[in-house]
Amino acid sequence: MSSNNEHQDPRDHSQFSLLKTRRFAPFFLTQFLGAFNDNVYKNSLMAMITFGLLSSTLDLSLMNNIGAMLFILPFFLFSALAGQLSDKYEKSYLIRRIKLLEIVIMCLGAIAFYFSMTAGLMLLLFLMGTQSAFFGPVKYSIIPQHLDNHELVGGNALVEMGTFLAILIGTLVASMLATQSDGILWVSAIIISVAILGYLVSRKIPSAPAANPDLKVRFNPFTETWRTINYSREQKSVFLAVLAISWFWFLGAAYLTQIYGFAKDYLGGDQSVVMVLLATFSIGIATGSLLCERLSGHKVELGLVPLGSIGLTIFGMDLFLQPLPELGPNLISASEFISQTSNLRIIADFLLIGIFGGFYIVPLYAMVQSRSEEKHRSQVIAAINIMNALFMVASAITGIVVLGLLELSIPQFFLILAVLNALVAIYIYRTIPEFAMRFIIWILTHTMYRVKHINLDNIPDEGAHVLVCNHVSFVDALLIGGACRRPVRFVTFKPIYHMPVLNFIFRTAKAIPIDSRKADPEGYEKAFERIAEELRNGEVVCIFPEGKLTTDGEIDEFKNGISRILQETPVPVIPMALRGLWGSFFSHKDRPALSQMPKRFWSKIELIVGDPIPAEEATPEYLKEKVAELRGERQ
Repeated sequence: MSSNNEHQDPRDHSQFSLLKTRRFAPFFLTQFLGAFNDNVYKNSLMAMITFGLLSSTLDLSLMNNIGAMLFILPFFLFSALAGQLSDKYEKSYLIRRIKLLEIVIMCLGAIAFYFSMTAGLMLLLFLMGTQSAFFGPVKYSIIPQHLDNHELVGGNALVEMGTFLAILIGTLVASMLATQSDGILWVSAIIISVAILGYLVSRKIPSAPAANPDLKVRFNPFTETWRTINYSREQKSVFLAVLAISWFWFLGAAYLTQIYGFAKDYLGGDQSVVMVLLATFSIGIATGSLLCERLSGHKVELGLVPLGSIGLTIFGMDLFLQPLPELGPNLISASEFISQTSNLRIIADFLLIGIFGGFYIVPLYAMVQSRSEEKHRSQVIAAINIMNALFMVASAITGIVVLGLLELSIPQFFLILAVLNALVAIYIYRTIPEFAMRFIIWILTHTMYRVKHINLDNIPDEGAHVLVCNHVSFVDALLIGGACRRPVRFVTFKPIYHMPVLNFIFRTAKAIPIDSRKADPEGYEKAFERIAEELRNGEVVCIFPEGKLTTDGEIDEFKNGISRILQETPVPVIPMALRGLWGSFFSHKDRPALSQMPKRFWSKIELIVGDPIPAEEATPEYLKEKVAELRGERQ
């Protein structure tokens, strides 16, 4: 197959191409405008209270806490109901009704702003939280209905980017307009106009049929909340992903809350310095989110999650370790702050915390969407909202305890957050080794090897298939597993299966160890039983029919094991070829593998996938011929 065909594969298109499609663009703009409007309203309200444009008999700090509580409370009360409605009804219809509610809320907000009704404005935060609680399950469960599996990462990346940029732009607009003499009129005009625009755009969202139209809706905030959380616990990996997502919001809430005090009390900066740090953090998350698609190869790449954890810990610790400037009598502006070279390290830390946060959060959302049962998917997303709210409350309490009761500094709090993140990561990755396994494979395939994939879409997203490939090195299975968009069960030579590090990867990936019938007759038979079982369950099984690594770079005779597999379970066979691996670090060229330093440490290799072959045509001789054709002259 030519490389030109590869470029025609829609999976190789940029995620930004989704913004040109009706199945994604109206939804993206709808959620962007909603997040923008929320932040214009909330930040304008707090700015007007702070600068005395709205009167309040309560302390400013107390007002901030009450506002946060009023916004978060609906997530506890209504998320379970929202998840049920999202599973029961068509989703574009629900989105339009939710956007109509936003128009009503913003019109009431404009009236309350005009008459300086501070209490009314605060109560409207509860209604805004209610609207967000109902929108959340629809927002994330509609994505897998309109996007293919290979588009999930890109779609989620765009949504996360849009959300954080909307938060940033909304905060900037509020800070610029709220304190102006005619700020109330400007803010009122914006929030009503954007709400109306959001509704009009939402009318273009294509239909997303109900996943579970027979669901009986129950409204009991306590029993249904627990039931909703239990849906997310049906699969251990999904529930761990839910907890990991909520932990990210714990960290994010902590950083965003403390940025104000950190900028003023430790950096000597005014409000403009706060905005620089907020902008840097938000741009970092948007950048990291967008990079996920390129780094993941258009699949749900869980290997990025540990990478994100490592970055969050390292750069969180660096915020504590770097020396802070001496404070002068007056607060400095953003331009003065940036002009001091020593402060660039602080900006870099916030940027990198955001970037690695994007690496962390996007694959987790995509994983939950792809692995949740469709008829309960919205309720699993609702469970995320419930847990997010709980963790954000826990984050606020932690801040109060650390900074108030223990009287530690904000940099020390950043250190505690970084250490806690490391501990949470270790717990998650030990409980679900798949994350660590995918991380090792991702590192290998992005450092020692530069892998080009040709016609990878020939491997279907569903259905049982057998993959056959030439066997060049100890890491062939890792390179193939890292490329495929669905789990692969590798039939692995037992001595290779038991090698250090590789054994952890193979066990986690549910590989099937096998030895010769003469060396291990019982294990030999059990391996074929496992292969048949996996194929009956609709899985993909990969074998290396040569039965051993090549010692001269040539493709050896294909053994009859493939014939036995197809005789017991006749499924299509997909030939593949690895080329460019001969002479690499883990191959046998010029030496026994791994016995001495190789002549080539870095390798550019290709994985070429052929067309499926019916089981009745897939003889060992014919398969060897097809693999040899795919490999060509390059070893």
